[in-house]
Amino acid sequence: MIERKTVLVTGGAGYVGAVLVPKLLGKGYRVKVIDLYLYGEEVLSAVRGQSNLKEVRGDIRDRTLLEKEIPGTDVIIHLACISNDPSYELDPRLAKSINYDAFLQLIEVAKKSAVKGFIYASSSSVYGIKKEAEVTEDLPLEPLTDYSKYKALGEEALLAAAADDFLVTIVRPSTVCGYSPRLRLDLTVNILTNHAINKGVITVFGGEQKRPNIHIEDMANLYLFLLEQPAVNIHKKIYNVGYENFKVRELAEKVKRTLGEKIDIVYTPSNDNRSYHVSSEKIKRELGFAPKFTIEDAILGLQAAFVAGKIPDSMTDIRYYNIKTMQAVSLK
Repeated sequence: MIERKTVLVTGGAGYVGAVLVPKLLGKGYRVKVIDLYLYGEEVLSAVRGQSNLKEVRGDIRDRTLLEKEIPGTDVIIHLACISNDPSYELDPRLAKSINYDAFLQLIEVAKKSAVKGFIYASSSSVYGIKKEAEVTEDLPLEPLTDYSKYKALGEEALLAAAADDFLVTIVRPSTVCGYSPRLRLDLTVNILTNHAINKGVITVFGGEQKRPNIHIEDMANLYLFLLEQPAVNIHKKIYNVGYENFKVRELAEKVKRTLGEKIDIVYTPSNDNRSYHVSSEKIKRELGFAPKFTIEDAILGLQAAFVAGKIPDSMTDIRYYNIKTMQAVSLK
């Protein structure tokens, strides 16, 4: 276990970061966030001003910024990236500069600054499409896209940098679902729930593809859990992190059943046949971590947020959709 107390969260104003940062503060950590705040300055407003929080609006590609802000950090939780394939493919060169080139630089500065631990959010997409019924961490990586390719190469670079005084842990999350102050409505369960509530119709493209999911509360709690682990348990370890694997058709049916309303499900063909069945048994077996929240919890949490007026203009506001926001901003 790395003795508290200073944690730097890159992308701390992102979808997962906006849930994680308040939890870290609640546990007594000193927290520093580096983020571009592309999705709004209000994301962390509920904790803004707390003495243990420092927010830095900046770009992780800026080495001078990193060399200024990283010293004094005990652990880095690296969440910042151009997330998902469509956003990456808008400008592959730009995305590589953020997801990979800046990551290599971040590792260098972290080691130079005597950071003790580094937790990297990779992706379960690094496996590609597998024939195995259970995709485990010991299977070879066969990334199909540039996004997943550079996630995999990032893993290699981080493991190569690992040392007795630089503890590294890699997590490969499934698709995250549920409400966050920086909400994404371009993720499977969230999309289906948004459409069910606001249109009364869910359109399922294909439907037989499997999608592993994890509730955002479990995802954030995992990082807290890892911070409390003895170093020997997590050093140079790689863990899949997910809940259950369901077909998209089954997820749509869960949404309809959970909301208890008259919702139509319309099926249409799809050329996207990517299907993943990821096993998260290793982290449960070795560390005892298991999700506590269900997909139904995520659906109900989103419904409550809609009822409370926390998600205005959900069909049109670009801040809920990564690719639309990326199209609207310049990160050159």
